[in-house]
Amino acid sequence: MTIRRILWLGPLLLASLWGSSAPASLLRRLGEHIQQFQERSGLGLSLGPSPVAFPKEGWLEQPLDPFNASDRRFFLQRYWVNDQHRASQDGPVFLLLGGEGSLGPGSVMRGHPATLAPVWGALVISLEHRFYGLSIPAGGLDMAQLRFLSSRHALADVISARLTLSRLFNVSSSSPWICFGGSYAGSLAAWARLKFPHLIFASVASSAPVRAVLDFSEYNNVVSRSLMNTAIGGSPECRAAASAAFAEVKRRLRAGGAAQAALRAELGACGSLGRSEDQAELLGTLQALVGGAVQYDGQVGAPLSVRQLCGLLLGDRDNCSSPAAPYRGLRRAVQVVTRSLGQRCLSFSRAETVTQLRVTEPQVSGVGDRQWLYQTCTEFGYYVTCEDPGCPFSQLPALPSQLDLCEQVFGLSTSSIAKAVAQTNSYYGGQTPGATQVLFVNGDTDPWHVLSVTQALGPSEAVLLIPNASHCLDMAPERPSDPPSLLLARQCWGLTFQILPTSPQNIFQQLQTWLQLAKESQVRSGV
Repeated sequence: MTIRRILWLGPLLLASLWGSSAPASLLRRLGEHIQQFQERSGLGLSLGPSPVAFPKEGWLEQPLDPFNASDRRFFLQRYWVNDQHRASQDGPVFLLLGGEGSLGPGSVMRGHPATLAPVWGALVISLEHRFYGLSIPAGGLDMAQLRFLSSRHALADVISARLTLSRLFNVSSSSPWICFGGSYAGSLAAWARLKFPHLIFASVASSAPVRAVLDFSEYNNVVSRSLMNTAIGGSPECRAAASAAFAEVKRRLRAGGAAQAALRAELGACGSLGRSEDQAELLGTLQALVGGAVQYDGQVGAPLSVRQLCGLLLGDRDNCSSPAAPYRGLRRAVQVVTRSLGQRCLSFSRAETVTQLRVTEPQVSGVGDRQWLYQTCTEFGYYVTCEDPGCPFSQLPALPSQLDLCEQVFGLSTSSIAKAVAQTNSYYGGQTPGATQVLFVNGDTDPWHVLSVTQALGPSEAVLLIPNASHCLDMAPERPSDPPSLLLARQCWGLTFQILPTSPQNIFQQLQTWLQLAKESQVRSGV
C-alpha cells in the first residue's frame, strides 16, 4: 500500500508528565490537542511526487511479568516499521520508544529517526509502551494488573523486542541499535543504554526528566522566568500581570457570595466553587494553563504561546493599573484554551477527577490518565507545586492534596510514594546516570529541563541545551516561526547547536561519530 500524504503522524510525545489531577488533566489535554493538530496538518513529511511506503504495523508477544519465568501470561505489544531507507542487513536500527500514550504510523515517518534514516540507510522501528495505546494487557487496569506497569517492565520489553525484531527483520548481530525518545520516553532511551549497553549502542534522549522528584516546585520557577524572557515574548510586566491576575482570582474566591458566583460565570467553570478542594483545583488548573503556554511555547497547534498569553494579560493598556485588568486577560486566555480543546467549560471538580481515575476499564483513545498517575505514585512523583516565595501563582493546590490522590485512587500512602521516588533515583542515578554514548537534548524554556542532564558528565555523555526552546521542540517539524537557535540547529539537519563548549556540535555529528565507531567495530570483527 502506498500513499502520497500521511495525515496520521503519531504522537509528538507531548503529553504532560504531571500526575492526573484536574490541573494535570488540562495539560495532558493540551498535549493531546497539539498531537492531533499535527496529525491533521501532515507537517514534517515529504509531499513530493514520489510515493511514500506506508509503515507496517506489527505485534509482539511479550511476557506480562518478564521477571518471573514461571508466569506464562503474555500480552500483545504494538510496533511500527519503516524500512524504505534500509540499505543493508548490517545497517543501523533507529528505535523510537513510546511513552505515556499511543503510537501511530507517523512515529516512524517523522522526527529524528525518520529524518536521519536516509543518511545512514537505517531501519526505523517504534515500540508502544505497555499499558498505553493498544498495548494494554487483557484484564483491565486494576491494581493486580498495574503492578506490571513500570519503567523497569518497559525496559525489559525494549530488550525483548530488540532480540525478537532482529530475527524477524534479519538484522545482523553487528548492527548498532540506537534508541530515541522524548519526555518520559527520552528517559527510557537513556536508561536502556545505561542498563543494557551490550544491546543498545547509543541513545538520543530529548527533554528527558531522569531525576524523579516528589515536590516539583522547580517547574513553576522556570515558568516564572520564562514569562519574563523577552526572546519569547515575555517581560517583567507580563510576570507581574500574571501574579496580579491570580491575586484577583484568590480575592474573589475568598469574598464568596456574588463575587464567587461572578468568578464562576466569567471563567466558564463547570461546577460549584463552594468546596475548598475545588477552589484549589481551579487555581491549579489556571496555573496549568499558564504553564502549558510555557511548556508548549512555539509548538504547532498550541492554543497559546508565551507571547500570546502576555499579550492577553497586558492587553488592557488603557486601564493597566486596575487589578482586574490582568484578570480579564486571564479570562480571555481560558476562553482561548477551552475553545481550542473543544471543552464547553473549565473542569476542576476533585470528586469527578477521583471518580474518573478509579475506572479500571481501558480507554479506547487518548492518554492513559489512570496508568500515568499510577507511575507517578509508584516511581516518579513529579507533583508540581507553587510553594516557593517567588512563585507568582497560588500556593494551592499544595503537595499534600496531590499526594492524597494516590491514596484516594490506589490506596498508596505518602511515605510509600516518597520511598518509591528515592528508589527510582537510586536505581537509575538521577541526573548523574553514568551512561555512555547518550546525548541529552533540552530546551531551556521547557520546565522539565531542570530534571534532565544539562551539563556534560564526560566525553561520552553529552548534552545540548537549546536557548528559548520548549518541551521536545527539537523533535517537532520545522516551521518559520521557530526561535533562531532552533532554526540554526536545523540547517539541513546539521543541527549546529551553539550551547555548551563541551557539547558535540549537533545531533547529526554525534550520530556520525557513534556510527563510525560501530563501523570500525564491524571491520575489526570481519563483518
